Amino acid sequence: MSAVVLPRADVPLGDLPALLLPAYGETVTMVGIVMAVVLVIGTPLGVLLHNVAPGGLYERPALHTVLSWIISIGRSLPFLILMAAIVPFTRFVTGTNIGIAAAVVPMSLAGIAFFTRIVENALRSVPPSIIQVARAAGGSNLQIMRSAQFGEAVPAVIGGLTIQVIAMIEYSAIAGTIGAGGIGYVAVTYGYQRFDNTVMLATIVILVVTVALVQVAGDRLVRFATPQKRLQRA
Repeated sequence: MSAVVLPRADVPLGDLPALLLPAYGETVTMVGIVMAVVLVIGTPLGVLLHNVAPGGLYERPALHTVLSWIISIGRSLPFLILMAAIVPFTRFVTGTNIGIAAAVVPMSLAGIAFFTRIVENALRSVPPSIIQVARAAGGSNLQIMRSAQFGEAVPAVIGGLTIQVIAMIEYSAIAGTIGAGGIGYVAVTYGYQRFDNTVMLATIVILVVTVALVQVAGDRLVRFATPQKRLQRA
């Protein structure tokens, strides 16, 4: 089905802030809610996936295989397809298939699958010698996960979290195609369908600047959390 093309009606420059600022607030709200869900669910799921794998603290090969397949399926689907495929589930959970609430569901599912792998890979990069030292010191499995595993993996997790936030900003723009609001909705409705190049350019600039700021903040947090940097500052 072809897209609906609205009559061209350029938004006056003076009206751009009134159009873009509320949309930007909706984007920030979407990404903020999704990232809260992703952190709460994806972090422990990544720790679990790592530790039930062969060589983990709680080896459960069968459970690891099942979880790994589920997460891989969630990661393999393009977001637009995932968003369309789970419309009935989204409507069941939120009571609607448009708006911010409807966008949060597919964004969260996609984000959880992605971030779980990030956490798993970050934990996998922790040198085995650190785990062995923690075991020799008499640490329990919970202490090893908290201090030896996750404590050492914090810089890598923060770096992955930065990538995750940027991906969710991109997903929020795609979610605008289902009327989720935000910058993506403005870009589609005003920039694309009405051929308003000024609005389109403004939305692109906003997204580029936002992604750049997130990347800079993430890089600084990684440097702050890296043990070598902390020793140098001391």
